Amino acid sequence: MSQATTQLKQPFMEKIHGKLIGILRWEQLDELWQTIQSESTDDWYIYHIGDVPPETVCSAEKLHHFIEEIDKLLKHDHEHDYCGIVYTDDKTSPAFIKIYDPNNLGHVCGSSGAPPPLPGWILSKERPIDLEADIAPTGSRKRWWQKIFN
Repeated sequence: MSQATTQLKQPFMEKIHGKLIGILRWEQLDELWQTIQSESTDDWYIYHIGDVPPETVCSAEKLHHFIEEIDKLLKHDHEHDYCGIVYTDDKTSPAFIKIYDPNNLGHVCGSSGAPPPLPGWILSKERPIDLEADIAPTGSRKRWWQKIFN
């Protein structure tokens, strides 16, 4: 691996494996979305794990649309009175957010001895690198992903 490739991967991998804050309540998730949308929204990458990582940031319109759709999906598919499947580096000035797919949680905490699953989506101000998923996204998630942007 070249030094340039290593330099590109290092900040993103530090975020992936770094300490993140769990968004435990739905109200906290609403606040996180509001924080993102109230700031400049033209510097975010949206990465759906299993697809090729984006090379450019998304438009503000695409980010707002993604937030609206992922919020609906999480609240519909994660049938709990708490969130607990979204993690961020900073609640008041986020630059990195991991969103786990409620239909592919496995043992997110890793307590089973198996490594936790990869998140379903990542919002990042760092350019993402390709994360190899052991299990490809389900067909229904691929269709959902394609539907919201086609």
